[in-house]
Amino acid sequence: MEFVRKNTRGDKSVKTKYKVALALLAGVSIGIVGARAIDAQQVKAPPGYVVAEVEVTDPITLQKYAAQVPQIVASHGGQYVVRGAVVQALEGEPPKGYFVVIGFDSVKKAREWYDSPEYSAIRSIRQGATKSRIFIVEGEPQQ
Repeated sequence: MEFVRKNTRGDKSVKTKYKVALALLAGVSIGIVGARAIDAQQVKAPPGYVVAEVEVTDPITLQKYAAQVPQIVASHGGQYVVRGAVVQALEGEPPKGYFVVIGFDSVKKAREWYDSPEYSAIRSIRQGATKSRIFIVEGEPQQ
């Protein structure tokens, strides 16, 4: 079979048609790769969660903190997922206090909330009125 020959009119070769088809295929392929790259850049960061285990040692003082913190959380885009609640121990000892889980759009946003001047101003109230363990945890990426 001969790939390079002239068509019946003799004005264009089959080879030229292959070049045009190959160029078209390359252009479409580049377009698809570019579109996927743009999609990849638009993927949201995984959510970030502030997880706190809290044992209250001074409930009166903690009320001052509790009156201010929900507004500060909301102003930084956070939402309470768990606040207080009854904990059922499945394995090991149950916590002495309660749990708080606050969801943010990303770990970065969670950290920005924790380090914010507004929260820093009341953090010492919580620290003086509780025994706490606080973590920031990265959640599963949202599809």
